Amino acid sequence: MTPIHDLRGLGLPESISATLFDLDGVLTDTAAVHRRAWKLVFDEFLAGRGHGAFWPFSDEDYLGYVDGRSRADGIREFLKSRGITLPEGESDALPGEPSVAGLGNRKNRLLLSFLERDGVHTYPGSVKYLSALRAAGVKTGVVTASANAAAVLSAADLGRFIDVCIDGLEIARRGLRGTPAPDAFLAAAQALDAKPEQAAAFEDGVAGVTAGRAAGFGYVVGVDRDRDAAHAEALRRSGADVVVTDLAELGKVAISADRAEPQLPDGRAPHRR
Repeated sequence: MTPIHDLRGLGLPESISATLFDLDGVLTDTAAVHRRAWKLVFDEFLAGRGHGAFWPFSDEDYLGYVDGRSRADGIREFLKSRGITLPEGESDALPGEPSVAGLGNRKNRLLLSFLERDGVHTYPGSVKYLSALRAAGVKTGVVTASANAAAVLSAADLGRFIDVCIDGLEIARRGLRGTPAPDAFLAAAQALDAKPEQAAAFEDGVAGVTAGRAAGFGYVVGVDRDRDAAHAEALRRSGADVVVTDLAELGKVAISADRAEPQLPDGRAPHRR
């Protein structure tokens, strides 16, 4: 793919020819729905164990152990943080069964019920950004651990912008490692006929940013929707070239020749405080 050379107005280096987006929290606001479903599942499980004081699942737990990971990996990582190990269970385990599969099935059932009831909402700034990329002739893809990506993209009417989708189902089918490993990002870049240095990743999770950097991508954008200074700093430490609270901010980012310090028009580094 020939690199596009008119991306400065989109806050991207000239060398970028493919853009790869996480879905939940970057393009759609379903991250909040995922977080709510996970909290219900884990709080039910932890409260039911009756071992000492009840320590509920927190936003920090979601960002540190679950966000950006596959359903099963997120369960394993969070439970490990609490010193808990569960059997894997069968794929058709009853929702809520004390196994990795059972908790995962419970979470997925809750998520689908929330989406059916409330629908899927997109971030206006993300839709405009995707539209601008399409107008500039830049290929776009989605990389997500979600197994419900196709349904979410359809419900949100975002499929018209997306050239390739590497989701949880495709990751499992190909036997790829989940984030923070770079496998899924590299597979998506290859599907778009782009070398890693020609690709940009857009991620709201530390694991996803780590994966984009490990893939050797030419640019990595961290998205901090909650304006959480600690999370923004964690995204930077994981390898984000810039951290924004909305993709609409990227049009205001001036990229220096060496991209060492992206800046807003007033000279500030984006989202540094």
